[in-house]
Amino acid sequence: MAGAPRNQEPTVPTSPSPPRASALLRHRLPTEQFQDGHHVRLRSRERGTYLHADDDGLGVSLRRRRASMNAAWAVHIYEGDGDALYVLLHSAAYGRYLGATDAPAPRGHSGRRVEQCDYEPWQEVDIRWQAVRIGSGDDVLLRHVAGRLRANGRHLSVDDFNSTGTMMHWVVERIPAREDTPRLAAPTGLRLPRSLTFLLPWRVIQYEQAGADEPNANFAWPSLLFRGRSVFHLRKKLARRLDAAMDASNLVMCVRAGTHGRPTPLLVDLPHRDETLDIIVVMAGTPAHAELRYPDVNAE
Repeated sequence: MAGAPRNQEPTVPTSPSPPRASALLRHRLPTEQFQDGHHVRLRSRERGTYLHADDDGLGVSLRRRRASMNAAWAVHIYEGDGDALYVLLHSAAYGRYLGATDAPAPRGHSGRRVEQCDYEPWQEVDIRWQAVRIGSGDDVLLRHVAGRLRANGRHLSVDDFNSTGTMMHWVVERIPAREDTPRLAAPTGLRLPRSLTFLLPWRVIQYEQAGADEPNANFAWPSLLFRGRSVFHLRKKLARRLDAAMDASNLVMCVRAGTHGRPTPLLVDLPHRDETLDIIVVMAGTPAHAELRYPDVNAE
């Protein structure tokens, strides 16, 4: 979600993983729990609450609500040095990756703060996790170079405690895919007159169309100023910008969090923070559109 010029063509990744990674995954990770490109929830064994991407697009917390895009995380399998495999988890709501920062955990808790992070080359180590099954059960530990993911009441941290108590145990719930493209919710709340829209907070939207014949490989993406948080209004504005006659319902917006981030369909209103967003526009009927996967968060 940075505002710097981009230097690579927008793509929508395919799933499943390449054969080599898949073969390694069977031996090193709980493959039935973490499948590349699929969605999961992480539930604290101790608290019974779910890992939740907060609406500011930065924080993470533990909440009771299960049927929410904010509680869904897409699996991104990363192969590191020496064929080591890592689990990367990016939010189905905002596309940002679960990561441990150098900042201290919230007051009253030990360890490092856990946040939603962009996927940039210099941040790669922050977002890499190793999933380790605990004994013969289905619970896992999520290990980070700085320690293990730990539930602390409503907060989370990464601690290097030697103990692996149930505060560090996570239940992985797989989320099935929807067979259709979800509709965007209509905007709610009062609609301001055009003369008062300047009161709404604004942000920069950088955008590019997936599969463009001549992508801007060495230049900044086109951009626009957008006021408010409505994903519905943003889609209409992008449709008009790309083609005045375009039916907005034929357009899917995918947010890309960092130059290496995987595109994530944007289905919820924009984060409260006014950071620049990178949007990849995917048109209905294209191969890129057929490859998109949507979690059915209401499925039991």
